[in-house]
Amino acid sequence: MIPYKDINPTRRFPWVTVALIAANFLVFGYELGLDDVARRTFFYQFGAVPRLIVYSEPVRGIVPPIAPLWTIFTAMFIHGNPLHVGGNMLYLWIFGNNVEDLLGRVKFLFFYLICGLAAAAAQILIAPGSAAPMVGASGAIAGVLGAYLVKYPFARIRTLVFLFIFFTVVELPALVVLGLWFVLQLFQGAVSVGVQTAGSSGVAFFAHIGGFVTGMILIGLFAGRPRRANW
Repeated sequence: MIPYKDINPTRRFPWVTVALIAANFLVFGYELGLDDVARRTFFYQFGAVPRLIVYSEPVRGIVPPIAPLWTIFTAMFIHGNPLHVGGNMLYLWIFGNNVEDLLGRVKFLFFYLICGLAAAAAQILIAPGSAAPMVGASGAIAGVLGAYLVKYPFARIRTLVFLFIFFTVVELPALVVLGLWFVLQLFQGAVSVGVQTAGSSGVAFFAHIGGFVTGMILIGLFAGRPRRANW
């Protein structure tokens, strides 16, 4: 099941959402120009490595970043492969514009970054000894999904549904699409908890869970009062 469009018009153009998407693609374009050694170094320099952040233990053969805590922010703009960046940006485009429209540009940017921080914190809490760099915008985007679910639970989402070798397009409420997505993260997180705790690399399911829950909680605080201006 892959969502590709929502039926939920906005009042203004989502400049921050577009800027975040552009920044992620620009960074990924830079990654494509690196050889394998340089790319690995880039991931460890700018990805968030839990062991380095929590215990200040650098990875052998890698020069640690000057400010390890700063990598929690920089990691949000790094992706491992085209499917990783493409999937994340698709979700940000579908759901980010409405949340930006609701909050305003500046508040949306802060909301996005805070959700990304909370997502990284959740994953680090589960696997503080991991030496694998966490990269990707999925934790911050999960916060956007959580906010969308709270504010627009019955917005219609056009979704590709695959049935073996066939597929069809259906319109489902956000409550179903995002609710199922979150349940899947909970299930996969529970299944992988031993692997995550051991510090092996893989999908950071607990970052998704942490970001989503944070978004659900924070949207009430961020959208609690009507805006007086576009910014």
